[in-house]
Amino acid sequence: MALHYYCRHCGVKVGSLDNQSLSSQQLGFDSLTNDERQEMITYEQNGDMHVKTICEDCQDALHRNPDLHQVDNLIQ
Repeated sequence: MALHYYCRHCGVKVGSLDNQSLSSQQLGFDSLTNDERQEMITYEQNGDMHVKTICEDCQDALHRNPDLHQVDNLIQ
């Protein structure tokens, strides 16, 4: 099983963890609500997990332009 992290705004791959046996507590998933888990984590048929996060570029853009929080996709 591998975990693949993608930016929720621009879709860029942020990183991956391969063949790790980490608990959801170690990954921080235990602090998410059920709704947040459903929104952020998807499971592939091969057992891989895709996790939506935010990349540094999009985080910087949101910090500089707070109005962008109203937009789902920062890169139009």
